[in-house]
Amino acid sequence: MNDVAQLARLMQGNEAIVEGALAAGLRFFAGYPITPSTEISELLAARLPLYGGRFIQMEDEMASMAAIIGASLAGLKSLTATSGPGFSLKQENIGFASMAEVPCVVVNVQRHGPSTGIPTAPAQGDVMQARWGTHGDHPAIALCPASVQESYSLTVEAFNFAEKYRTPVILLTDEVIGHMRERVILPQPDKLNVIDRKKPPAGLEKYYPYRPGEDGVPAMADFCENYRFHVTGLVHDESGFPTTDADVAEKLIRRLNNKIMDNLDDIVLSESWLTKDADIIIVAYGAVSRSAKKAIKEARVAGFKVGLFRPITIWPFPEKEIAVLSRQAHTMIVPEMNLGQLKLEVERAASGRSRVIGVNKVNGELITPGEILDAIIKQ
Repeated sequence: MNDVAQLARLMQGNEAIVEGALAAGLRFFAGYPITPSTEISELLAARLPLYGGRFIQMEDEMASMAAIIGASLAGLKSLTATSGPGFSLKQENIGFASMAEVPCVVVNVQRHGPSTGIPTAPAQGDVMQARWGTHGDHPAIALCPASVQESYSLTVEAFNFAEKYRTPVILLTDEVIGHMRERVILPQPDKLNVIDRKKPPAGLEKYYPYRPGEDGVPAMADFCENYRFHVTGLVHDESGFPTTDADVAEKLIRRLNNKIMDNLDDIVLSESWLTKDADIIIVAYGAVSRSAKKAIKEARVAGFKVGLFRPITIWPFPEKEIAVLSRQAHTMIVPEMNLGQLKLEVERAASGRSRVIGVNKVNGELITPGEILDAIIKQ
């Protein structure tokens, strides 16, 4: 009991992200302070050196993203954290990391926008940017915590996915989750599942940095250790050197996406709550899902059969799960702190089998249980 008690802590969502990152093996952070993610930078400036890691405050967000790419290529698990305008600035280098298959984690504590917006207010307006922010047909993994405990556990998962699939992973949290405080249980280190990138064997006559294994993911050597290799954002062959060969380009872009889409059962995480008998499904994520649970409890008392489906993995979108629920429910209600970004995906996956209703709010305030309950009653 004493061991368990020592692991229970009251902490902020942003603090839990720091603890999760350190537990996952983070050893390099580069970033630029921006509300409401600044606590992540502040805490890592103090904590990361204690773990033998390096903290660098960069001159801007573009340089921050470039720095964590470089550190990851050198063999370090790397992280940057930002919000709103900073996330926009990172997009070009997120695309580079996707093409060059560089594992790294990007935290976006969402705030009101566009542009400077209301820096201290919550929003969920970066959902589509997390998927399509950088150009081209690139892979995307984005995870969305709904509690401080999940801020910890999903940070570990983000690093695991990044290392396993050689891809940037986005932790898409929001100001409410980032700044709220809750009791968190920190697992013992030996109880935590931590994944490291697949390394090539030493002594190869020739190392091909982009030759995929059976899982579609190439083994990754540390840059300038054992092997020297070329890294580029251009279309490249298995040796890493640029090419304009159409067949090579087609094969590469499809592989980059397929290594994610062929592993949906591993990557797509979700929560279903009171859905077994539900004919109305609330689809909510992040802080709004907490309001949804309260509304569902009150609706159940009033005689409505309502349940919650919460995407934890926002991208890839859990369309298979939505398709199953749409055959059961006559209505799906999607409350979001935006003008309907995920609602469009729900409509697509439901394919007309359920009516899809949005509850949208963009004034910088969290959607309340009462607002969701009104939508349930009026549907």
